Amino acid sequence: MTVHIREVGPRDGFQNEPERIPTDEKVRLINALGRTGLQRIEVASFVRPDVIPQLSDGAEVLDRIDVPAHVRLMVLIPNSKGLDNALKVRGKFHDAAIFVSASETHNKRNVNRAIAETMADNDKMARRIREAGLGCAAVIATSFGCPYEGKVEPDKVLGLAERFAEAGATEIGFGDTTGMANPRYAKEFFAAALERLPGVEVTAHFHNTRGQGLANAFAAFEAGCTSFESSFGELGGCPVPPGSTGNIATEDLVSMFHEMGAETGISLPALIDTARDVQNVLGRKLTSHSIVAGPIDWH
Repeated sequence: MTVHIREVGPRDGFQNEPERIPTDEKVRLINALGRTGLQRIEVASFVRPDVIPQLSDGAEVLDRIDVPAHVRLMVLIPNSKGLDNALKVRGKFHDAAIFVSASETHNKRNVNRAIAETMADNDKMARRIREAGLGCAAVIATSFGCPYEGKVEPDKVLGLAERFAEAGATEIGFGDTTGMANPRYAKEFFAAALERLPGVEVTAHFHNTRGQGLANAFAAFEAGCTSFESSFGELGGCPVPPGSTGNIATEDLVSMFHEMGAETGISLPALIDTARDVQNVLGRKLTSHSIVAGPIDWH
């Protein structure tokens, strides 16, 4: 069994860092990630610089990184204005991701729009992304619960996913934005998503806010999901509600899948070295287990 993993640390991880990370360091770390065997990396977002200053150098990062040709690069697009800016450098990346929150309150606090407004813009952006010859992915935040509204009905989430698919998204990611999923629900949800979205790549994006991230990833895998997003060093989280800590660590996810016999194409030692390196850049210890323990050596 082959599992596909997208590294989202350079975007989803870095955006939560309070201290500005120098562009040189971002470029160096992305180049290192690109040489671990990762085949998918999310590297930038075209959000307004005053909203997330940390990502204001996205175009420069895209221009300067040097990763192997087989690595697919993704950028996150918040709205049509962001897409305008991204398309100015469209030769530098392969895939564009559009997004919405399944929770009305979270969507309003995150992008200052109602879900209906966001989806109307997403329909237009999906068409433009495809016309530009780029891969179109979609992300649904708070798919497993909202810190403001509580339970989010799966039919609402999957209805949004079906609309994205109709608009032309070939990959749809379901985000556990504040770590509210549990393994039983994750397995049920991804079984339903795979059934309702034939021909679409279904991606799991779990956070480890409450310590259940890897268990949820395993549950999604058992349901048939083979596409995941994660962040080296367990960087990231959601900048909107307080206490929303990071994504599951890519190196922990890779370690789990390798020990289960699944193929990822990723060198775990190289990935751990890069995750340890980012600690030096940030000047603090990170919460990934594999950074401390290292890979399992049965020899």
